[in-house]
Amino acid sequence: MGLVEEERTHSIANHSVDLDVKNGALLEGKADAALEFLRDEDTAIAVEINEKTLVRKIDWMIMPLMWAAYNLQYLDKVLINYASVMGLLSDTNMRTNQFSNLTLAFYVTYLFFELPTGYLMQRLPTAKYLGFNVMLWGLMTTLNCSAKNFGGLMTLRVLLGCFESAIAPALILITSMWYKRNEQPKRMGIWYLGTGTASIMGALVAYGLLFYTSDHFKSWQIMFLIFGLITIAVGICIVIFLPDNPMTSRLTHAEKVLAIERLRENRTGIENKHFKWRQSIEVFKDPQTYLIAIVVTAMDVPNAAVSSFTSLIIKNIGFTTKETELLNVPNGVVSIISILTVTYLASRYDQRCLCVVLALVGGLLGGCLLAFSPKDMKAAQLAGNYLTQITGSALPLMYSIAGANVAGHTKKITMNAILLMSFCLGNILGPLTFRTQDEPDYIPAKIALVATISVAIIFVLLLRVYYGWENRRRDRRHEGETHVQNSEFLDLTDRENPEFRYKL
Repeated sequence: MGLVEEERTHSIANHSVDLDVKNGALLEGKADAALEFLRDEDTAIAVEINEKTLVRKIDWMIMPLMWAAYNLQYLDKVLINYASVMGLLSDTNMRTNQFSNLTLAFYVTYLFFELPTGYLMQRLPTAKYLGFNVMLWGLMTTLNCSAKNFGGLMTLRVLLGCFESAIAPALILITSMWYKRNEQPKRMGIWYLGTGTASIMGALVAYGLLFYTSDHFKSWQIMFLIFGLITIAVGICIVIFLPDNPMTSRLTHAEKVLAIERLRENRTGIENKHFKWRQSIEVFKDPQTYLIAIVVTAMDVPNAAVSSFTSLIIKNIGFTTKETELLNVPNGVVSIISILTVTYLASRYDQRCLCVVLALVGGLLGGCLLAFSPKDMKAAQLAGNYLTQITGSALPLMYSIAGANVAGHTKKITMNAILLMSFCLGNILGPLTFRTQDEPDYIPAKIALVATISVAIIFVLLLRVYYGWENRRRDRRHEGETHVQNSEFLDLTDRENPEFRYKL
């Protein structure tokens, strides 16, 4: 080893106090699990494996289950949106403010459970932990059919928020442990399509149930029962079929080795079950944390309108209940098209931040139409409602930014928790803008959409400027340094590893 490389290794070791070395080898658990696998197993590949074929196999192994889970979490969360115009409010004697509080309660508990669920996710098998949470929130959804009043619904919404808090951080983590950084936006877009498909499924089922006339059950009760039972079944499938990581998957040994080796370029590692406090603390010292948090909070204030209040907005434009449920279908179509478009562009041109801005500009246009077009212009109002759906397509890109630009397993877990807490904060603030005294037009809430999306656009551009500045600084500071063997799997954070460069 040359003098320069010795100095580099010494520098990395100084940064990573948990990398204990004994007899020239890293102690078990201190490095990434991928490095331990490569060290302990025979990693010679006797047969030639096509990487594209392997990636396609991985896609079919994990993506359908990830999509199903995210589809159902969004659907179970917004069923109350469809139920609001199916008689839920009158059957439970709720006012608009109480209905807003149901949305608020979900996100408050979601927020408070992010850090605990992140810790548990690192300590426990990731896929198994996710599957059990899916089953539990499916049970909460099912029990909604038995709720008779505001108190019962509030209890179930609180518990729903507890269990659904695991879904997004788990899927971000799983995506980052299977795919290269340039592959992640597209894959996150695929499972995030669940928001669009859920909107379509929920609207069509709700419309069909409006023709149900029996006195034994209300139509909204049957809707909760159907989707709750489906969710429980999907949770069982996740526990059985979704692998916890590449090392314990159903891939052949040679495929496991290639699945790991191809991720070296990410420099973000795959998995480490040891919680490292220094990495967790580093999240709060990192400027990108605060920029990402502001962006996600601001862009998700409109999410309250997009998810929980869409049906009320459409109905107040002047449509009947049945027309309202059918007019919810294009919301899902717009969401799907926008997600596919921006995630494809982000992967194709490797420009995440600019694609986030593109999505937010579409949502900003929709917010302006809702807030400032005359109420008698139904077409403009309806178009504004649909265009606000584009805002949601920026969220998987923010997930991919965090997944690609944060290294070190504990730091990734903590950053994902902060990201989802910001998501919750935005959704907590959103319902507060929909007040009973502003019925039926909710003009202050619509103006809030415009203001918060504008703030998000500004801070996304600032985030991109920061990444570009930091990359140039590292290029100047570490020019000519040699690569340290296996530094990709030493469980170093992005700030500890001088070779790490941020994706814009």
